[in-house]
Amino acid sequence: MRKLIWISIFVLTFSLGLMGCATTRTNEEGKTGSTAKMTDADLKNKIKAKFDADPQIKAADLSVSADADSNSATISGTVASEELRTRAVNMARSANPGLVVTDKIDVKPHEVSRSEYTEEQAREERTKAKGYGEKIGDTLDDAWIHTKIVTKLISDSKTPERKINVDVVNNAVTLRGTVDTPQEKAEAEQVAKNTDGVKSVNNQLKVGGAAK
Repeated sequence: MRKLIWISIFVLTFSLGLMGCATTRTNEEGKTGSTAKMTDADLKNKIKAKFDADPQIKAADLSVSADADSNSATISGTVASEELRTRAVNMARSANPGLVVTDKIDVKPHEVSRSEYTEEQAREERTKAKGYGEKIGDTLDDAWIHTKIVTKLISDSKTPERKINVDVVNNAVTLRGTVDTPQEKAEAEQVAKNTDGVKSVNNQLKVGGAAK
């Protein structure tokens, strides 16, 4: 009986030893990125891979600085719209669970020169303007000016662009709508005045619902 017990203990010990070896072997042979510690370069490449999947974000060639230890990254560079900036930040966050992203992206819209502006672009701009209850004159200049002003207002954090209606007729601009502060009203007027091709600006914006 005692012999049988010793044999059982030996078999059990041997089996556990084999299991331990198998586990160690699996860990050594199956070591992948999921078990290995992520490096800064690994995290940066994961973010870049997300950006590369989007042609517009990829074209912006944003810079990525990653810190794997703190699971954080800083994104910098320039994009053409606020929508692209938001998209880039969200894509970066999706690269790794819980990733903290510091946004240092600047928004600088691409300005189309008068020589580059086409009749097709003008038609598209008039269609969009009509949807917002805005007026654009019949000339290519009017559509071009409207495009530039709206683009600037969208990219300017000091102006609530979609609260502002922009009419352009014969190179004269009229601003309509309601803004929250006198500063927003003044900033919108300054944006319009500083736009090439504008002859005059009629600022009819109201502040807080009261005409100013």
